[in-house]
Amino acid sequence: MFKACLNGDRTRVDHPGVPVTPGELGREAAGAVAAGAGALHIHPRGASGLETLEYVDVHAAVTAVRRNCPGVPVGVSTREGIVPDLDERLRLIAAWEPVADFASVNFHEDGAERVADLLLTKGIGVEAGLFSPDAARKYLAWGGPVVRVLVEAIPGISPGPDGVTAAHAVLELLPPDGALVHGENEWAWPVLRWAQTKGYDVRAGLEDMLTGPEGQPVQSNADVLRYI
Repeated sequence: MFKACLNGDRTRVDHPGVPVTPGELGREAAGAVAAGAGALHIHPRGASGLETLEYVDVHAAVTAVRRNCPGVPVGVSTREGIVPDLDERLRLIAAWEPVADFASVNFHEDGAERVADLLLTKGIGVEAGLFSPDAARKYLAWGGPVVRVLVEAIPGISPGPDGVTAAHAVLELLPPDGALVHGENEWAWPVLRWAQTKGYDVRAGLEDMLTGPEGQPVQSNADVLRYI
């Protein structure tokens, strides 16, 4: 299985094809599913174009994606960069109805366990984002149920000289029952290719990479996914 990550915190300055509005997310999602994506990950935006956890905006984005991709699981982000104050982040998530199928929780962030527990009470599945061995240990100590584990190799955050080394250091701590493995930016394609050889699920899209594997220009998420 591969998952499409449609926008992340990217802007049109990063790439003109980054989807921002609900309608754009819906169209990009449809293209990604046509290219073979089995799940979708989005970062809803407010009227300002910035990421948001406000329910009205999360609902609008997820609804637009579901309208174009019925039956395909849709997930959103809860990263602390969207709302840095933990109490405010929890307040906003508490107002969610079970709109998304799952939400990612970065376990290197303070209060990750509280965010994950709250999502579960809302009937929303948890994706455990593990950027480092310390995050993996924190996740294992929490011990709650998850939709999947995301082993994430992020330059500047994940320790290690390269993405494959960073991902492997996390995977060594996890049960051998599979994970979704991905990198971002310059680590994205090397990690994806390595993970494919090892049989892991992967993800790709304009959140993780802005070109093809050899630097080829791409116009959309579907363009990225044709290299999977």
